[in-house]
Amino acid sequence: MSAVETRFSVKGMKCGGCIAKATEVLSKLPGYVSAEFDLKNGSAVVKGSVDPQAAVNALTKVGYPAEVYAD
Repeated sequence: MSAVETRFSVKGMKCGGCIAKATEVLSKLPGYVSAEFDLKNGSAVVKGSVDPQAAVNALTKVGYPAEVYAD
């Protein structure tokens, strides 16, 4: 079984430092495997069985308002 991927739109991320900060907060969530960010498109893909709302809350709390992309 492959890891679950959840896509998010993320606002306010502009640089590698932003990615590092966002990755750090996401890595503390249960089920986290990895995350990839696309600064140009303002998107993120989080791999693992992370609760999507917990990821949104974590990102928003550190200054990157996020929402789950509707499939």
